[in-house]
Amino acid sequence: MTYTLIGCGRISTNHIKAAINNKLEIVGVCDIVAGHMEEVLSKHNRETDASIARYTDYKSMVQDLRPQLVSIATQSGSHAGIALFCIEHGCNVIIEKPIALSLADADAIIEAAERNHVKVCACHQNRFNPAVQKTRKALESGRFGKLSHGSIHVRWNRNREYYTQAPWRGTWAEDGGCLMNQCIHGIDLLCWMLGDAVETVYGATKQQFHPYLEAEDVGMALITCKNGAIATIEGTTNVFPKNLEETLCLFGENGTVKIGGTSTNTLEVWNFTDESAADNTEKNFAETTSNVYGNGHTALFTDVIDAISHDRIPYVDAYAGKRALEIVLAIYKSQKTGLPVHLPLGGFSTTDMIGEF
Repeated sequence: MTYTLIGCGRISTNHIKAAINNKLEIVGVCDIVAGHMEEVLSKHNRETDASIARYTDYKSMVQDLRPQLVSIATQSGSHAGIALFCIEHGCNVIIEKPIALSLADADAIIEAAERNHVKVCACHQNRFNPAVQKTRKALESGRFGKLSHGSIHVRWNRNREYYTQAPWRGTWAEDGGCLMNQCIHGIDLLCWMLGDAVETVYGATKQQFHPYLEAEDVGMALITCKNGAIATIEGTTNVFPKNLEETLCLFGENGTVKIGGTSTNTLEVWNFTDESAADNTEKNFAETTSNVYGNGHTALFTDVIDAISHDRIPYVDAYAGKRALEIVLAIYKSQKTGLPVHLPLGGFSTTDMIGEF
């Protein structure tokens, strides 16, 4: 299967690694800065591979190479436009989070994919973390019983150097703040575990320590779900002096699980009423990761390749990407209005927050 990558920034190495691990035929890479392409390829000893074409114009690359699968790993504000171009040219796409910055663009991606009969995957790779998969299996088998509540805490650090490396970060037109950029993976996990049926969102965001940004550096929210569960969200880049944790908690009548670690990859609590000897292997399960992105990209690519080959829906499809986006935008709208927001949200975009801080 032929593959190309659009955007060779911070996250791109995980995409190239996943493509190599899945034995995809990498036929092209694209970035507006030529040096970025060589940098990511050199990390995987592919800098001398003449079979990989280099482009600074993604449209030319897609039109010339007609790849079967494309990763989009550019700045967030360009995701939707690039995805729509690729989809209209018959390419299956993996879109880095967030899938878009407006619900209108997310809907356009879904419509175009269905009309062109291609697969779209929202790159929420943490769903494939072993600790997350173990918890999901327990949930689907009914081990939690009725869910009471849950929470996600993304307590990270991002300093001025991080933001100046890419000036689009922290802007409303191209990014959003910590909830959209850092916390959206955790928000996806939380809402997925709670049944993807959020009714109301009541949130507050602030800009505390990064006055050079347009968007928030801390945000919190309370959500209520149709199944009766409630949950809290906390996301921030203000933790001193470095990343602390990304922690997901689920509380049911018959079970409690806490997934911690840097990026939801460690089972810190695993308690169920129906515990067996097999549960002893789950307690204190820890996955080693080299960075906060975890190891899930390879498994996500494997799933998308299989979805294309067998004409099925990807495990993390465009609708999943839209749901995570909708929660973040609902928190933003709640901050803007000072009121709870009822879902479905309707039209809203990060650009509706311009001037908030």
